[in-house]
Amino acid sequence: MNQKLVISPSPHVHGGDSVPKNMYGVIIALLPALVASLWFFGIGALIITLTSIAACVFFEWLIQKYLLKTTPSVSDGSAAVTGLLLAFNLPTNIPLGLIIIGAAVAIGIGKLSFGGLGNNPFNPALVGRVFLLISFPVQMTSWPVPITSRLHYIDAETAATPLSVIKEGVSAGQTIPELMSEIPSYINMFIGNIGGSAGEMAGIALILGGIYLLWKKIITWHIPVSVIGSVIIFTGILHLIDPSTYADPLFHVLAGGVLLGAFFMATDYVTSPMSRQGMLLYGVGIGVITVLIRVFGSYPEGVSFAILIMNAFTPLIDRYMKPKRFGEKVKTVRAQTSK
Repeated sequence: MNQKLVISPSPHVHGGDSVPKNMYGVIIALLPALVASLWFFGIGALIITLTSIAACVFFEWLIQKYLLKTTPSVSDGSAAVTGLLLAFNLPTNIPLGLIIIGAAVAIGIGKLSFGGLGNNPFNPALVGRVFLLISFPVQMTSWPVPITSRLHYIDAETAATPLSVIKEGVSAGQTIPELMSEIPSYINMFIGNIGGSAGEMAGIALILGGIYLLWKKIITWHIPVSVIGSVIIFTGILHLIDPSTYADPLFHVLAGGVLLGAFFMATDYVTSPMSRQGMLLYGVGIGVITVLIRVFGSYPEGVSFAILIMNAFTPLIDRYMKPKRFGEKVKTVRAQTSK
């Protein structure tokens, strides 16, 4: 009797998904945006990306092995994804020391302090990013000029982002039509020839990556569509009310981190709702909060804060919008069969 009979509860169907498969799928989806970042920002983008990934992988291995006394899980790709997303949320001239601090906060506080992958309530990369933004606002709001900064790192030429130009100009009494002449065209914004964080600028690259995630069924359409759709609807209403004060929806979608957040950060399995209805509500919340911060808040950008705020509401959403249990029958069908 060398063979053992293993008995386990249903269901017995395996979908073929795994943590490494999905994580490396996300990395593949981020490659177009990474290539665009390297093209427009050059050596600075390469340095912060390699440093962020290496630091996140190192801190996860170190903390798991020597503090938590567990087997390191760096091979599953989750730490690398966190490092890549953290790099995408940073300026390409930020000092190495701050990248390492951000990685330590993202992995140590944002992820492993809650028990590791599957237990963290907040997106680790955004925890690291917001920590750096609040602690080092000057370094986190210094944006290198694309193309001209390719061969420069710390000493790169800097300029304001389109969101900052609009925010400061409207506060100073200028109108949107006057300010639009001071920012790049929508074509340049779409291809990524604008200032901003390393990986949030190339709209076309992020859309291609998002399509890949949808094609591979790593994510569903509910969160990206609800985030982007709510941003379009909310900013569209404001623009119709007063076009001289509020920018049009296309500007808000292409400028800043809406596309990066909608496809790659808001869709994090652990920190987003499980049901489809919950995902839609979650995405709408992110879109509305993003616009509220951009238009009425003190920061020109609000995607990171919006996602973290809705991360905190995810358990509440899951409680009241539970997914249907596996094998559960509709009540009407059950009633008919009982007759």
